[in-house]
Amino acid sequence: MSKRAVDAVFQALFILSDLRFLLRETAPQHDLDDAQRERAKTSLEKVKRQIAIIEEELVR
Repeated sequence: MSKRAVDAVFQALFILSDLRFLLRETAPQHDLDDAQRERAKTSLEKVKRQIAIIEEELVR
């Protein structure tokens, strides 16, 4: 596995930890306000980019 792929794994995990923190803030119902929804959307987009890097590096 390349260093780029390893970095992408760790970056994705950090982003998912941020998303987990957001869910903890809104527990137990997880009713997100507009700002929190935007934060979640941005985080998910970032995770998808990291996953794309991982796939690209592993499939080579």
